[in-house]
Formats: sequence, C-alpha cells, structure tokens
Amino acid sequence: MIRDFSASSKIRLFAGAVIVTSALNGLPCIAKTLLQPPVPSQIKEDPLGKSAVNQTVENQTAHQVLLQNWRGPYGGVPPWRSVDPNDFEAAFEAAMALEIEEVEAITSNPAEPDFANTIVALEKSGQTLERLASIYYVHTSNLNVGPMSDIEAAIEPKLTKHHDAITQNAELFARVEAVYKQASPDWSEAQKRLVEKIYKSFVRQGARLNEAQKKQLSAINIELAGLFTRFSQNVLAEEERTIEIEDEAQLAGLPKSVVDGLAVAGDGQDDESVKAKWIISNTRSSMEPVLTYADDRSLREKVWRAYYGRCDDGGENDNNEIITAILKLRAQRAQLLGYATHAHWRLEPQMAKTPENAMQLMLSIWPKAVARVKEEVAAMQAVADRENADITIQAWDYRYYAEKVRKEKYDLDFNEVKPYLQLEKLREGMMWSAGEVFGLEFQEVDNVPVFHPDVRVWEVNRGGQFVGLWYFDPFARTGKRSGAWMTDYREQSNMGTAITPLVSNNSNFIKGKPGEPVLISWDDAVTLFHEFGHALHGLCSQCEYPSQSGTSVARDFVEFPSQLYESWLSTPQMLAKYAVHVETGQPLPEELRDRIEAAASFNQGFATVEYMASALIDMKLHLAGGENIDPDEFERTTLAELRMPEEIVMRHRTPHFSHVFAGDSYSAGYYSYVWAEALTADAAEAFESAGSFYDKETAQRLLNTVFSIGDTRDPAEAFKDFRGRDLDAGALFRKRGFGQ
Repeated sequence: MIRDFSASSKIRLFAGAVIVTSALNGLPCIAKTLLQPPVPSQIKEDPLGKSAVNQTVENQTAHQVLLQNWRGPYGGVPPWRSVDPNDFEAAFEAAMALEIEEVEAITSNPAEPDFANTIVALEKSGQTLERLASIYYVHTSNLNVGPMSDIEAAIEPKLTKHHDAITQNAELFARVEAVYKQASPDWSEAQKRLVEKIYKSFVRQGARLNEAQKKQLSAINIELAGLFTRFSQNVLAEEERTIEIEDEAQLAGLPKSVVDGLAVAGDGQDDESVKAKWIISNTRSSMEPVLTYADDRSLREKVWRAYYGRCDDGGENDNNEIITAILKLRAQRAQLLGYATHAHWRLEPQMAKTPENAMQLMLSIWPKAVARVKEEVAAMQAVADRENADITIQAWDYRYYAEKVRKEKYDLDFNEVKPYLQLEKLREGMMWSAGEVFGLEFQEVDNVPVFHPDVRVWEVNRGGQFVGLWYFDPFARTGKRSGAWMTDYREQSNMGTAITPLVSNNSNFIKGKPGEPVLISWDDAVTLFHEFGHALHGLCSQCEYPSQSGTSVARDFVEFPSQLYESWLSTPQMLAKYAVHVETGQPLPEELRDRIEAAASFNQGFATVEYMASALIDMKLHLAGGENIDPDEFERTTLAELRMPEEIVMRHRTPHFSHVFAGDSYSAGYYSYVWAEALTADAAEAFESAGSFYDKETAQRLLNTVFSIGDTRDPAEAFKDFRGRDLDAGALFRKRGFGQ
C-alpha cells in the first residue's frame, strides 16, 4: 500500500492540547522527560505467554520477530514484549526491501495492467512495513526514551528515500496510469475514487518528473525528513524543562487535584539536591491549570514565558533556523512539482481545494472573534479593577480572569464541576454512548500484550460480531508526547479477507495519589470524547481497501466526526449517568448542567483568536513562497497586520509549532479544524432538530454516510448525504455565539 510513513501521518492528533474547550481551541504539542528505557520488569507481563506469541521465534534473529505476521487472538495483535528498539533499523531495512520486491512483482507482471493486478496488488503490498511502522511510531510517540531519538533520526530519512523510490518508479506509474485511463464502467464508486486517488498521489509526488528532477525531489524530501526530526526532538527537549516549587503558598488557587498531581511528579526526583516539592512541567497539561487558577501572578508569568518561549531563546534547542530551512525546501519542492506554493500543493486534495478558500473562511471569522476579545478583555479588566489588582490584563492573566468573569456572569466555577468528572466513569460513559449511538459493545480483555502497564484493552462488538480492539493509554509519563491523539495499529479492510481494526486513544492525564479516582477538567473531558470520536471513526469503518478505510480521509474532513462526538459529553443522559460526585456518588445537578450549557459560548473570542492566529500564520508562511523568512519577524509582522489582540498569544507559536514543522501532514493545513467545525456545527443541528443526540434514525444515517465509509465517497457529497443538503456555514457562527 502506498503510504507516507511519517509520524504525523500515522497519528491522528487532536486540534488542541489535553485541555481545550473544542476543536478550535488548539492542538497537542510534544513532550518528553528523561528516564531510562523500559526494562522487562517495567513492561506488563504478556498474558499470551511465549507459547502463543514468541516461542516459534526464539531461534530467529531479533529483528525478524518484528517482521512476522502478528499472532494471537483477534486476527493477531502487536507483539509488544518482543520489541527491542535497537532492532528497528535492521527490521526496517528488511521490510523496505520486501516491499521493493512486491513492487517489482507488480511491474514485471506480463499481463496488461488492470485494477486487480495493479491497484489491488498495490493495496496488498507493504503490509510488513505497515505493521512494523505501527510498532515503531508507538515507540516514537509513547515510549520515546533511551536510544529512540537516535534511532528516529536514522530511520526517518531512510523511510523517505524508500517512499520516493516507489512513488517515482516509472514502470509502476506507467501501470497505474494505464489503469487510470481505462476508467471501467464496471468499477464501483469506491474503486473509481481509489484509482483516481492513487494516480493523483503519484503525480503529486513527482512521478511525471524527469530523472534529474526526481533526484532533486528526493534530496529535498530526505533533507526535510531530517529537519522534521530535529525540530521534533528540540520541542521534546524543551518540554523536559521544569519549574520547581518549594513553597506551597505559590500554588494558592490551584485545585487540590492539580496540586496533588504536581506533587506526585516531584516525588519522582532522585536527585537529593532538588528541594522542590512540586514540579510544573513545560507542557500544556501543566501550563493550563496554572494560568487558569494560580493566584500568584509572578508564577503565572513565569510559566507562561517558559511555555510560549519554547525553542525560541537562541539556545541549542532553538528552532528558527530549522523553520527557515523547512520553508525554503517546501517552496522549492512545490515549484518543482508545478505548484505556486507549498500551500497550493497541500490543499489540492483537501475539501478546501485552494488556500484562497481556506483563507476566505478564516477571514470571515477573524474580525468577529477579535471584536469578541475586546469585550472579554474589558470584562476581565473590570473585575481586576474592582479587586484593586492595579494591573493591566496581560496574556498570562487572560485565563485567570476569564474564570472570574465566568463565575460572575454564569455563577459557574469549573472547580465546582470537576469532582463530578472521574476519568474512569467518563470512560464508561463514552462506551455507553457508543452503544446507544452505533450499537457498539465494549468488554475489557487481558489476553493481549500491551506496551506499558498503564495501557488497557477492550474488545469491541456489534450485534455479537467482533468489530475491533480499542487500546487506552491515559496517563502522562516520561517519553510520551504531551497532548492527546488517536492512532491505529491496524486499519480495517476486506479484500477477500476481513481485517478488523486495532485503534488506540492516548492522553496525558496526571495520576493522583494511589487508589484515588483521577479527576479531570471539563475541557479534558471534551478532549477525551473528541479522541474517542476518532477511534469510533476507525472502529466503524466498513471499507474494502485499507487506504480508504477509517480515518484515511481528507485532512479537513477527518476532524469532523471527532469534533461532532464531543457533543455527546454534554447530553443530559450522559451527565446524569456518568458525571457523579467522587465522594457522594450523586449525579451532576440539573441546575449545574444548565449553567454549563448557558456558558457554552463563553470566552469564544479567546478560543477562536488563539487557534486561528496559528492557522493564519501557518497559511501565510506557506503562501510566502521561497523567501528567506525569519520566523520570529514574520510572526510579529503578520500578527500586527492582522491586529492580533496583545492580550493573546498564538496557541502554537512558530518555533514550537509541531503540527506544521515536525512533519508535512498539517503544514498549510491547520485551518482544517475550523473547516471541520463548520461541518460539525451544522451536523449537530441535525440531531438537535431530531430532538436528541440519541435519535436512532439520525444516528444510523451518521453511521451509514460518515463513520463507516472512509474515503470511498467525496467528503462534500458524504456530508450532503447525511444532512440532506449542502453545508450551512452559518451554523458555525451560531455555535460560536458570533451571530450570522
């Protein structure tokens, strides 16, 4: 199967960090702290045992274990206990060589090219590499400790070179082109779309270039792969930095659960010279609650500057020169491929089609959001003045005073809500809602290996038929990216043999004291449901071909199902059953639910401007062509031209904008979340018109037209199938409280 094996292409990242209020509110960054690599005693014992998984491979070379078909129940599962990261390089060499042999078998086939011997054969190729990459990207994302940074730096350029060797294979492209030109009337809509997608993918990746141009393109891609890895590792290194707290008085205002979480982190320090009792890590999951609740303004400013200054201090982890190089190489590649800019190249296969269309949507929202920010700042300043704070609202004050305004305006303090939000109960609620909406049933199992003791696994069924496995890795730890994301270890397909999906949700919740329930914020809960929406998109897939299944859809469409699934969290049915007080067991009071609903559009100026500033900078950087760009200066100048409110900073400042510079996947594509949210807002109104988010007819239509079809249909047509009409973009303005 032709697949770009980059971390950003394998992992479905949420458009926000762990703490957000909706998909418009931002994205997860990448964090790592230092520990030694896991040793066997730290890895959960493999319930299958050697007789089921490992016994037959004991006499093989270590890397060959990684190349085998997965064994065990459920059509085979990843052999986590057999993985030694030091074997990755040799395993990738072997897997890439095997895929080249599979491609050569296609190109040497004496039969005339047709759908079966070329397109289907391509879909079946590279499965060994696909399995290996699934395991590898879990190590780069969830277990990035010890030698993994060096291994990643060595492997990524090789994967890029391998990918180019296939997409630039003239004989292979000739066969694909021949099939494309056949355009058989007997093909299904999915087959037609698959052929067109594969053909255009080859063209977009240089198949029509001459040999000299192909070499130039490959050199660019390889250099970019190295730069992406360096950028990512610099961000990881910056997030290892911590702020140490010795005096608990500095933490005044923070919820007890947050303080306990910081103390747990501090307890892990082995260095006796460290006197800190609490450790604030340089990640969004630590930054957000401090900026929201800490009464100590100097601490808020210190945390703010550390977080938003990542990779921008001129030190060894500074990313500005890397960004400049990435932008120049992307511009060169786009021009080589015949596109005006990198943005035009990236958006061609998306729903938006052109940068101009994406910009039009963003700029239609931007003035309304900026105007709302002015109102929000005025309200916050009034509170500060009444308290005789003698301050002018700054960026490190925004969240703190917004909470005061929320409490004053809506009598809503989310600290009052948090005791009702137990992680485990909400996990149960997610599964219950999936049963009500899509008929899915979840049963926890212990007969499959996992890669860390924190990971749990559920068997998923519908009507007695096995659907797939859902893995849940909820807690922050050393070597794990910060934020929240979904990924798939195996994609659903049915090319003669039914292959069930294996999907995973990954979060970074902070463990509390042993034995105590983990409480999460309302924004954490929204993120939890969002990522579960991605997982359901993978689990509900009913496609024939793997490159069309599940979440393998346009970047600006993939966030639509997940954003929509956030809606189920706030339904009365969900909250009444699963939002129960940690001490009393009583459900969230109805009047408190009403206050949450009344405040749903509160602070949307901040949320929208923070997100959209990043999206606009992303797009404008990639529309600038091959200029020698100074990222800091470009950011300052562009935001000034946009009249960015000085009280807000970009959700992801350019030097640590991992979505855009740790890979190509979201480059010139951060707009995707607002594009998808326009679809989400309109789709939510369909359920509201039906009277309930649990309306069976509407839910079945959503399953049939969106969640199950993958990329077998044009996304605009799929949305029209669900909604019965074209998109009403006004729904987004109504949702945000901006009017029409």
